[in-house]
Amino acid sequence: MRYRIDRRSGVTAYMQIVQQTKQAMRLGVLVPGSRLPTAREVVATTAINPNTVHKAYRELEHEGLVESRRGAGTFVVRSLSRPETASSSSLSGGLREWLQDAHAAGLDRDDVTALFTALIEEYGASPQAPTPEQEASPSARDIPASGETNDMQHTSTEDAG
Repeated sequence: MRYRIDRRSGVTAYMQIVQQTKQAMRLGVLVPGSRLPTAREVVATTAINPNTVHKAYRELEHEGLVESRRGAGTFVVRSLSRPETASSSSLSGGLREWLQDAHAAGLDRDDVTALFTALIEEYGASPQAPTPEQEASPSARDIPASGETNDMQHTSTEDAG
């Protein structure tokens, strides 16, 4: 496990470590029994304060995801990954295609992250049908894919009245 700290993201370094650890757990990269990097190892690759690493690990421990063993390290005790199902495999394939389209349309990692973050905030954490307010707000559905045109681009002021 190697952490990547984005100092421009506006997210604290300790929270980035927490989020990246949880993501690795969801993806099955970290499984129960996996040892997290030591604070010294994280500091060597990220140049952050060791107390920041300890704070992140305490947060994960408080959530019951890891446990610290004196002299041995910090270990994952719970899994966040879900078994691969046909629907999740299909979703992954759809996202891969969408990411290829986004890349072809000139979107970079930050653009994609911003778009996904906006959609997650719009729809909330639980998958549910959008509210009428959410349906009315602009989102990724309104952004034309590569090579497509948006119908709104062809609307004249006469059509609006």
